[in-house]
Amino acid sequence: MPVLPFGGVRPRVDPSAWVAPTATLVGDVTLGAEASVWYGCTLRGDVMPIRLGPRSNIQDGSVVHVTRRLAETVIGADVLVGHMCMIHGCTLMDHAFVGLGAIVMDGCVVEPDGMLAAGALLAPGKRVGARELWAGRPARFVRLLEEDEVARNRAGAAGYVELARLHRESLGG
Repeated sequence: MPVLPFGGVRPRVDPSAWVAPTATLVGDVTLGAEASVWYGCTLRGDVMPIRLGPRSNIQDGSVVHVTRRLAETVIGADVLVGHMCMIHGCTLMDHAFVGLGAIVMDGCVVEPDGMLAAGALLAPGKRVGARELWAGRPARFVRLLEEDEVARNRAGAAGYVELARLHRESLGG
């Protein structure tokens, strides 16, 4: 797995976190306990920091970047970021969910238990409220999430912690 310094800053990965061998971390990137970064992902903290909280995951093929001189990317605890997402200069609070192929642009916030649907595009500066579901291109508020949907999303983050452990063992790490 490429872990590359930039500007004298090297990514910091908690020993319990897992990074797939084909993922790339560059510069000021910090991964919390039991976080996971999956196959083919790039987290490039070259001009601002990227913070990935405990038990959060960035799934296969996703890109996480920042906005130069404007916005770091902060991803809280127990966050799910689906396959092939673009996360750029934004904040994903604890228990947020970003669906497959979604784009979260500069200055956006997804509040706790907020959900951005698969394929959605959250335009710059938008805010998904707690327990809100947003969908579309551009994304718009659809409805509040039901209790079972929130529970399923939260269980998904725990499931990825276990799956990362299995991948680590399978690869001899």
